[in-house]
Amino acid sequence: MSEHILYRAGYKYQLAEQFVIKLEVFPPQAIEMEFISLNLDGWLTIRSGYAWDGPSGPVVDTTQNMRASLVHDALYQLLRCEYLPATAKDTADKIFEQLCINDGVNEFTAHMYYLGLKLGGKPASDPRNQKPRLKAPWR
Repeated sequence: MSEHILYRAGYKYQLAEQFVIKLEVFPPQAIEMEFISLNLDGWLTIRSGYAWDGPSGPVVDTTQNMRASLVHDALYQLLRCEYLPATAKDTADKIFEQLCINDGVNEFTAHMYYLGLKLGGKPASDPRNQKPRLKAPWR
């Protein structure tokens, strides 16, 4: 029996059912992780149990930006894990903008979200900023 657990903090939501979406993101090779896969044709699968933190910064979490935040967080995770090249960050940010528009966010607001990601999202996609593994009880 182990005397501690390892976990990651910073998540607010957990996906209840698998979600699949076709994107214009084509990895150099198929990606298969525990909760995320992306095939060569751009089909992104996010499996049940995936945890994410919703929209970041001053953006209020709503049903109109929740799907965009899920897909965007998964893509940023692929960037942090270096499965996607750093140049894919802007594509991920544009996908967030378009999904917001598709889900009812007005175009001006969605574009402001995009600009916020473009200007301030780099640290969240940087491989040096993986969420740390925490230990409890800490001794």
